[in-house]
Formats: sequence, structure tokens, C-alpha cells
Amino acid sequence: MGRHRRSSETERGGSRRLLLSYVDLLVLSFCCLGILTAWLIYGAGGISPSSASAVDAPVVRYTPVGAPTEIPKAGAPAGTTKAPVPAKSAVAAKPAAPKPSPAPKAITAAPPQRIIYPAAGMDVVVHPLKPGSGDMDSRSIVPPETMDGYWLTPYGQPGVGSVNTTYVIGHSWEGQDAPFNHLSAAAVPGDVFTVVTAKAKLSYRVDSVTTYTKSTLKDSPIWSVVPNRLVLISCYTQDLWGKNVAVVASPLRAK
Repeated sequence: MGRHRRSSETERGGSRRLLLSYVDLLVLSFCCLGILTAWLIYGAGGISPSSASAVDAPVVRYTPVGAPTEIPKAGAPAGTTKAPVPAKSAVAAKPAAPKPSPAPKAITAAPPQRIIYPAAGMDVVVHPLKPGSGDMDSRSIVPPETMDGYWLTPYGQPGVGSVNTTYVIGHSWEGQDAPFNHLSAAAVPGDVFTVVTAKAKLSYRVDSVTTYTKSTLKDSPIWSVVPNRLVLISCYTQDLWGKNVAVVASPLRAK
């Protein structure tokens, strides 16, 4: 009984092994059939899955933006780039020649407005006065009854461009300390005084101090035409009714 049971088990084991071999063959056949089918689909058509993906994928072109970054050479420390070579400096231009300074503007002639004569203690305002035709002919001009000075407008003006002698007249007063009184006693040749106009302050030096009788003043040389010369005229304090004093001055040249 025991030997017969083992024999039966042996037969069943051999049949089981044979059955597994058939199954393996069947699986192998299906695998071969799958491989053959895949080859027919992809291999025979000349297109592999990878090729199909390559054809279908869009082509992307890269355009670099900006200047390319220089790749550091081997051995160079990371993060460093070659310093740019400095451009050759342009040749320095020669400095422009300085422009000549403009010539100072000439002080044109203008009416006198004030006379400052320190040596004679005189500081007087000057007003314009236009004599009548009869006074001009006789040259016996009487100024208004004030202590101010009066510029005779028909004649010259002080300053550059003057065309005639400038005349300023004023009264001397008996018993009063009037500005023009000082011309008789204090004015001497060489004195310097200032004539103020609307455009400048002009310096004059006294050339002469002369006393004339009223009858001879008309024909005296003080009436000669001398551009930019200035003459101060008043009554002579020692003889107010009979004589006149004339102070003739010329402009000082500007330094």
C-alpha cells in the first residue's frame, strides 16, 4: 500500500511539471507574437517611438540677449571677469586763447550837477541856466539870487566828447559865507576839485585864478573855445560891483 501511494504521487507530480511546461510555452509564444507585432508596426514603418516624438516636438530656437558673458579661463578664480581695456585717451585740445577784455566805455559829456572843491571849502549844487540873447552878446550874465551854481547851457559840458568850454557862475555875497565867496580868497593854481555829472565824477586841476574888471571880462581869453575846459566865475569879494574872479581848470587824465 505504501509503495503504490508514492507511485501515484509521483505520477501526479510529473503531470504537474509537464503542465507547467505547456503554460510557459504558451506565454513565450504570446511574447514573441507581441514583439513581432511591435516590429511590424514601428520597425517596418521606419519610425521609432523616439523618432515620432522628435518629429512632433516643436523646434525652439534660442536667441541670446545682450553681450555674451566671457567664460573665465581655467585656473581663474570664480566670479571674476577680465577688466575692460581702457580706451586711448583723446589728445587734449589746446585751451582757447582768452578773449581780449573790452575797452572801458568812454564817459560821455554831461551837464554838471555838483561841484566839490575841498581846498576852497566849496560844495555847491549846480543848475542849468539859459541866458537871454542880450546877455550872451554882452557876456554880462547875472545868475539868480541864490547861493547855488548855474551852468550856462549854450556852452560846453564836462566829459569826453565836450565841444566847448564849460561855464559855471554864482553869486558872492557881502557879509555872508556863500560858497562862491571862497574863490576870491582860497582858490590857487594846482588845486584839484570834482565835478559831478549824471554819468561820472570828473577831476579838474586849477590852471589859473584871474581877476577882471567887469568891463574887460567880455573880451578876456576865458571865452575861447576849449573843449572840456571848465571856468568858475563870480564877483570878486574885495570889489563886488567892480570886478569878477575867474578860476580856469583842466580835466585830469584818468590813470
